[in-house]
Amino acid sequence: MAQSRPIQGNSSDKDNEERFQTELEFVQCLANPNYLNFLAQRGYFKSNNFVNYLKYLQYWKEPMYAKYLKYPQALHFLELLQYEQFRKELANQQCAKFIDDQQLLHWQHYQRKRMQLLRAEAEHAREMGETKPA
Repeated sequence: MAQSRPIQGNSSDKDNEERFQTELEFVQCLANPNYLNFLAQRGYFKSNNFVNYLKYLQYWKEPMYAKYLKYPQALHFLELLQYEQFRKELANQQCAKFIDDQQLLHWQHYQRKRMQLLRAEAEHAREMGETKPA
């Protein structure tokens, strides 16, 4: 089954731009576990139309679209939302809280690890500068 793309020949440029922006914002909202919990508790994930929309949005995984995402973890959640069990579990507040906590821990670890790597790289560059003959 071929999926449509956000840019269609018979739509105006303004319509395409608006659609692109709307879908971009929605996909980025999927990075928020509390928002996913909100959608689950209100029954959105039980709607076949909504689930089909989530399938359609998978085109955001393509590099030409993914480069616009500020929160790339949204793509991981978009993938997980393809599974009914995950959608059901999101209605549980503890599940959403756990996911949110894990995301925060990942960011904290990533920031600390990135700073260590940058310091080591700067130290190495400084050492290489000192050992080079003038």
